[in-house]
Amino acid sequence: MKRDQEYIVKVEQAIAKKYGEEAIQNPKKYWDDQKEKDYLAQLKKVQEKSDRRKQKSKKVKEGDILVDERLLKKSVERQCPVCSIYSFSSRDDLYINKFSCCRECYMEFVEFREDRWDSGWRPSKDEIAQRRLKKDNNGRSGEEVR
Repeated sequence: MKRDQEYIVKVEQAIAKKYGEEAIQNPKKYWDDQKEKDYLAQLKKVQEKSDRRKQKSKKVKEGDILVDERLLKKSVERQCPVCSIYSFSSRDDLYINKFSCCRECYMEFVEFREDRWDSGWRPSKDEIAQRRLKKDNNGRSGEEVR
């Protein structure tokens, strides 16, 4: 038993030497009521965000399990509701089901702005027309397509 305690002391000393004294301190030493309140507020915020996401997706009982209603769509949507481009890409199916737009519209209009998109914002017809022109010209705006 004494040998185990000596080993623990040596390990703690090695950790303290490599990472500093703070690394071997009890975390409760630096915890106070204000940090506890901040932590609980952060935890509550994360839970509220999770609850909002759960409310958005309706669950339907299919046999013995609950399945997201969006997965039970019988028809496969192939045309992007935003830019109206027809897609054969299976990758677009994911984006159309989750964000109601194709992959390219997602990258152009939704990526890093999911909150704005979820709140109902959609691009104007001019923005969509510019993106279609850019796509039709393969990114070479103002040049003729060969």
